[in-house]
Amino acid sequence: MSARKSPRKNTANTVSPARIAAPNPTSSSPDGEFERAGQAADFILSRTSVRPRIALVLGSGLGAFADEFASATKIPYAKIPRFPQSTAIGHAGQLVIGKVGTIPVVGMQGRVHLYEGYSSKEVAFPIRVFARMGVKAVILTNAAGGIKREFVQGRLVVISDHINLQGVNPLIGPNDERFGLRFHDMTSAYDRRFREMTVAEGNRMGIGMHEGVYAGLLGPSYETPAEIRYLQAIGADLVGMSTVPEVIAARHSGIRVLGISCVTNAAAGILDRPLNHLEVLELARRFVPLRGKSLAAATSRTLPTASPFAPSASPFSKPSAKASAGSTLFPSSLTPMPSRLPAALAAN
Repeated sequence: MSARKSPRKNTANTVSPARIAAPNPTSSSPDGEFERAGQAADFILSRTSVRPRIALVLGSGLGAFADEFASATKIPYAKIPRFPQSTAIGHAGQLVIGKVGTIPVVGMQGRVHLYEGYSSKEVAFPIRVFARMGVKAVILTNAAGGIKREFVQGRLVVISDHINLQGVNPLIGPNDERFGLRFHDMTSAYDRRFREMTVAEGNRMGIGMHEGVYAGLLGPSYETPAEIRYLQAIGADLVGMSTVPEVIAARHSGIRVLGISCVTNAAAGILDRPLNHLEVLELARRFVPLRGKSLAAATSRTLPTASPFAPSASPFSKPSAKASAGSTLFPSSLTPMPSRLPAALAAN
């Protein structure tokens, strides 16, 4: 009787566990997000002597805010390495670096959205670039639908919190601790101090400014009336298709956030009329100059005028006594919103 042969093990497609390389989140690979953001930041800073400490992300119909920056340098997104390009109507797709008074700022005239086909990481990539540029505070604006009945067309609402219903998060995947912690806190995603000052000063001036919770949805279709009733039930006051990935990435990177929505329409079912994006853009264009002056005056009077950051300052630095003296960044006469943007946020 012949000896039984041992079955031959097929190892052609077998990989030894020892040969599987674990992801290295701090790798200096040229393809890493940290490195890509650094390349884009280096390119932007090579085009200007301005070193921004405040960033503005300007949403649908709101990009004109950046047109009056002093000493401005404009760079189309298409020229910036790895930078996503906006395809949405009402988004110019260029970066503006300049100054508001003496404060160095950078403004995005238009953003990209998940509904354009970008991933959440790509949507948040400009925030990563700002972090690599040394930005310490960001003002995020958007055009939103009003769910709360008091939030009528033209109302400016300071975002107090958000509900992420977009089904994605820009932090999914390996974490690079050079940006931030794996599990970072979102309890105060929208800086309480910034919110309190902006609302208080707006109300003092008679703007009737309020705070509200923003629900971020995927889009691009507008919500159904049933969906709006659901959003009401879970505590949303506003609804839109942006902002959330940027806020998550900003807080992950240690950047403080102020979010402001311009209510351009009542959400579906609140009024008995259909929604139209071109109408939303037109309303944004009309209401920005009307509300912009008041908002700019409120924020500029509220926020200290000291240089927001020394080169080595922490994003959580406390202001000096001089910074808290209560002087204003701009003269008392009101000028259009673009020249009166809040510019000393991070001094608080």
